[in-house]
Amino acid sequence: MAACLRPLFLALISLLMISSLTRSSEGAGIAVYWGQNGNEGSLEEACRSGNYDYVNIAFLVSFGSGQTPELNLAGHCIPSPCTFLSSQIEVCQSLGIKVLLSLGGGGAGAGRGPILASPEDARDVAAYLWNNYLGGQSDSRPLGAAVLDGIDFDIEYGSNLYWDDLARALSGYSTAERKVYLSAAPQCFFPDYYLDAAIRTGLFDFVWVQFYNNPPCQYSTTTGNADNLLNSWSNQWSPYPGVNKLFLGLPAAQAAAPSGGYIPPEVLISQILPVVQSYPNYGGVMLWSTFYDQNYSRAIRPYVNGDPLTYTTKSVKKSHAVA
Repeated sequence: MAACLRPLFLALISLLMISSLTRSSEGAGIAVYWGQNGNEGSLEEACRSGNYDYVNIAFLVSFGSGQTPELNLAGHCIPSPCTFLSSQIEVCQSLGIKVLLSLGGGGAGAGRGPILASPEDARDVAAYLWNNYLGGQSDSRPLGAAVLDGIDFDIEYGSNLYWDDLARALSGYSTAERKVYLSAAPQCFFPDYYLDAAIRTGLFDFVWVQFYNNPPCQYSTTTGNADNLLNSWSNQWSPYPGVNKLFLGLPAAQAAAPSGGYIPPEVLISQILPVVQSYPNYGGVMLWSTFYDQNYSRAIRPYVNGDPLTYTTKSVKKSHAVA
């Protein structure tokens, strides 16, 4: 009898192992912005820390409406191109980290900011991004030959028109062999002025909402009250049409958000994460930024994914990759 049950037992163990690995690939993670401070360390160092699953290279500050696209990576490389980053991007990807180019940011650089003049202009910008940063070809790729995994929309300046057209055009470059990932970083004030129509397309894989520098929908560091944040998450952003994976966007230090929203790690772990993790489209935490992240991500990482099997599997995978 025992001998007959042994094959069944082994089969069940195999199924459980496959299940845990599948859950790992779909588990929650941490996203971060890199590129806006020359003292934050290299891109490769950020990826090798083992703290991140997504890295947004910030920012392509001006483009569209006939402008020459302007990449601004602060003290890392001025002016662009920053082709030396190609090998670092590939290291990040070899560790299982998705690397995206972030559009916009809080300033216009030397140009007029991110401004799309028409649906046709949006398609032209998509073609530029495809050929210069994604899977297309160009003689002047600013980040070198590395192929980024996707595009992040952090539009806080310029025009609020035609971002939905840009999302559709970029999504059209996805193939069965290689997907173009799209992410958005709207302000938590609802709805976002710039990205509302784009998010409603349902084409964004990740939406990391900025729950900081926006007092009506952020955690109050002075009073310790999280009601505004949790109400915004549960009543506005989680049921928002088009949101596939919803991330809690936070500052990694008090200095990272002059208008507030910083949550001490112990408060995030004990009071906030247990609530937001109960929503089916919870995707993880986004942090601004690697410069300010002095052990914040390390402190919260074991708790970002509510499923310990997922975190354990990913941790083992990454520790082997880094070694």
